[in-house]
Amino acid sequence: METTEKVGTRNPFAQRLLAERHSWPLTIALHLVPGALVVAAYFLIAHPLTQAIHYPAFLAWAIALLVVLVPGELGLLLWLGRQRNGRWSLRGVVHYLDKPLSRRQLVPIVVVLFLQFLVLSLALTPFDNLIYNTFFTWLPFEGAGGSVTAYLDGYPHSVMVIALAVCIPFTGLSLPIIEELYFRGFLMPRLPHQGRLTPLLSSALFSLYHLWAPWPLISRVIFMLPGAWMVYKKKDLRLSIGMHPGNTFFLQVVGTLALLFNVMP
Repeated sequence: METTEKVGTRNPFAQRLLAERHSWPLTIALHLVPGALVVAAYFLIAHPLTQAIHYPAFLAWAIALLVVLVPGELGLLLWLGRQRNGRWSLRGVVHYLDKPLSRRQLVPIVVVLFLQFLVLSLALTPFDNLIYNTFFTWLPFEGAGGSVTAYLDGYPHSVMVIALAVCIPFTGLSLPIIEELYFRGFLMPRLPHQGRLTPLLSSALFSLYHLWAPWPLISRVIFMLPGAWMVYKKKDLRLSIGMHPGNTFFLQVVGTLALLFNVMP
């Protein structure tokens, strides 16, 4: 059963989403529907567009994510804030924004989370490749499998550099921040089960949401779990934001520079 917080809205849909707890069907839908919409946006909008202008699939996925995450996730959160507060605000919608940790406490934890994410995500890449080659070669996505460079292969050097560089503000930073607001700040505190397994459930559902890249499902749970756990325990969303968007931004900047100066492996 869902219980409803005291919110300033009479909209039944908003009341259901702002409930203290979500039901399992609602939880699963709120996690997986955005992923399905990203895949649909890729096939219907982004991939035809990038093919027409002869740009790689990496840019197509960035466009698909932008089309879905900005109106679908961030837009939903802001709409709920307006329904609840009478103005565009995330107060009462996204949890863990009160910044309970001081900077002195925050920084070392974020550094550790950042490094574990970086090391584990890179170390588990061969395992991800094995999973892809064993189970997912049938996926109809251009450039699927392997590292990010698989989504760039076969295009002129200048096109690959431009595609990566243009996406840095989006797939590198703003879109992962939206994901943290939505999945860790909005959905995790409303999971039907609240307890020691909550961060694991949040990490698993977040990994399942990536329907366009299912082969790193296990590894994604492994390197996302510490951030979800620390946010759940410390009640500070900046921890997972520093870890997740921090890494995507760092890796994409480094990858772009490496490609620009021809030092990619």
